[in-house]
Amino acid sequence: MRIGMICPYSLSLPGGVQGQVLGLARMLRAAGHPTRVLGPCDGPPPDAGVTPLGDSLPTAANGSMAPIAPDVSCALRTIRALRDEDFDVLHLHEPLAPGPTTTALFLAQSPMVGTFHAAGGSLAYDLLNRPVRWLSRRMDRVFAVSDDAAAMAHASLGGDYEVLFNGVEVQRSQQVDPWPTDGPTVFFIGRHEPRKGLAVLLAAMAGLDSNVRLWVAGDGPETDELRARVVGDSRIQWLGRISDAERTARIRGADVFCAPSLRGESFGVVLLEGMACGTPVVASDIPGYEKVARGGDDALLVPSGDAAALSSAIAKVLADPVLAARLVASGRQRAEEFSMRRLADRYLEAYRSVMGTSVGGTRA
Repeated sequence: MRIGMICPYSLSLPGGVQGQVLGLARMLRAAGHPTRVLGPCDGPPPDAGVTPLGDSLPTAANGSMAPIAPDVSCALRTIRALRDEDFDVLHLHEPLAPGPTTTALFLAQSPMVGTFHAAGGSLAYDLLNRPVRWLSRRMDRVFAVSDDAAAMAHASLGGDYEVLFNGVEVQRSQQVDPWPTDGPTVFFIGRHEPRKGLAVLLAAMAGLDSNVRLWVAGDGPETDELRARVVGDSRIQWLGRISDAERTARIRGADVFCAPSLRGESFGVVLLEGMACGTPVVASDIPGYEKVARGGDDALLVPSGDAAALSSAIAKVLADPVLAARLVASGRQRAEEFSMRRLADRYLEAYRSVMGTSVGGTRA
């Protein structure tokens, strides 16, 4: 089965959807199915299985900035790639985001599966309601990564959506050597914008011992302001954008992986990444995270926006190795339930159903 995976967001920039697309493609290839990922790239493609479709244009979406490519040149490259590759099936992620996925919806002749990731409302879907609804009907099966994402898609587009979890590459996560540390260390990665809660984590650092270090990865519109707030605090190391390999090594090396998001997370795959790496997780108890982590078992969940509660939970994990070990053991088991291998098997079944053929799936 020759599979085409299309992502509307720049594949050379970090992001939850991009990570899912690339990880799922790797698993499908490992199972013997040639899989090509099409998407914008602002730099060299992240792996050999990617066909770059040009640069992206940062656009406000869902309280963040989405690196999409709605330009004519991207559309022409998409059309050329679809013609040259002759895919048996197409898998569109965020199918109605402006760019290569909508181009495929208009023009592709292959059977199509779509996955909706976003939650919290879409201005584009609301403004383009009628044409978007028509386009959505071109997909043969549609999925959403969470109940919230399914509810958003249904409210804007109508129709029914199969909820199918995001996946985490468990074995790949455990094959990376931990990044060395020189003391108790907390790791944060994400875009520096209000909804990700980095400001809350920085405030929580004031309540932690002087020997606790914080690694901050990523960047964004709040970077300069947040760095100014904690200027002179040598415990905090600002890493900027880092590679996927360094991201995994930093998670594995940290004593706590912290995800203090305030809202807008449809599915807590970032928590699963921490669990798969064998690192205790402390996170906000927002709906998208509560669906993934069982509070007190797989992670410590605290009220979102509460710096004191966040500080207390981090300190508790750092001070109690028995608690930390219990969170790690339970978290690893939880991550296995959401493994990318299982996700690939589920999607292969969907691909077969829309193609009307029988093709061997991944091995258990």
